[in-house]
Amino acid sequence: MNIETSKETIIAQKSIPKYKRKFKRIWKYRWQLAMILPGFLLVFLFNYMPMVGIQVAFKDYNIFEGIWTSAWVGFENFYFLTDAEFWDVFSNTIWLTVIKFVFGFPAPIILALLLNEVRNETFKKWVQTLTYMPHFVSWIVVAYVIEALLSESSGLINELLVYLGMDRIYFMGSEEWFRPIIVISSIWKEVGFSAIIYLAAIAGLNPQLYEAAIVDGANKWKQTLHVTIPGIMPTICIMLILTIPNLMNAGFDQIYPLQNPINLPVSEVIDTYVVKTGLNQGYYGPATAIGLMTSIVQLMLVVGANQLSKKYGNTRLF
Repeated sequence: MNIETSKETIIAQKSIPKYKRKFKRIWKYRWQLAMILPGFLLVFLFNYMPMVGIQVAFKDYNIFEGIWTSAWVGFENFYFLTDAEFWDVFSNTIWLTVIKFVFGFPAPIILALLLNEVRNETFKKWVQTLTYMPHFVSWIVVAYVIEALLSESSGLINELLVYLGMDRIYFMGSEEWFRPIIVISSIWKEVGFSAIIYLAAIAGLNPQLYEAAIVDGANKWKQTLHVTIPGIMPTICIMLILTIPNLMNAGFDQIYPLQNPINLPVSEVIDTYVVKTGLNQGYYGPATAIGLMTSIVQLMLVVGANQLSKKYGNTRLF
């Protein structure tokens, strides 16, 4: 009887016009869709609508003529591919992003593993709070703090060096110190926020796995090595896929406030170069072409990272 009833229900549903079934489904989940709508509009307006401007990369763009009426020039705006200055900027970007990745990607994983072993809940919460809060501080504020700490004349670090009988160091005007400053400040600002993801993944592991490891005689290091890390490996793979495209994004908001004419040979990256070329010099076509090329490379990186993660880690983003 139940089978016949279900068959009748299916037949009755199929007899309803398709558009009515869709409307009924939308009405059923109307509140969920209403909550999704603001995010959808935000992504559409600020991620998809600006893609109309990609055509500027192939035009002799004039702000008075507009995007649609400016003359087409084909690939003339891609002359930067033969420009030695651009490749110097590209080299700076790769160097800086690779160093940030090598030191910055494992940092939150290590912090999460260390916090997972802390048994004093009060101390653990304080550490989490202190490492988490810098994420909400603007890079402009961070730049002022760095300037105050590393100032040659009155910076706290240089005052300490003088107290120890050492010479002052002009950190912000040194090509050798610029990259370490960027990497250290980046880790300090984001390590706590990123560690939350790994802490959540660790919290979701089955406690029986640790009990079995203890029965087998595994110490804390062995438990971390053979239980915790394999358990959070899918999360690590997903975060790796999301991080790989940033190899082409050094971080404009972090680097630009710390730039000066002395450290410019190592601090000029694609992000700052595009802004200066497009907004400061008015070469909108070449700046858009550089941005388009960067986006294509980032797309290739994320697809490649996803495929490698799928092949070797059995985890993928899409």
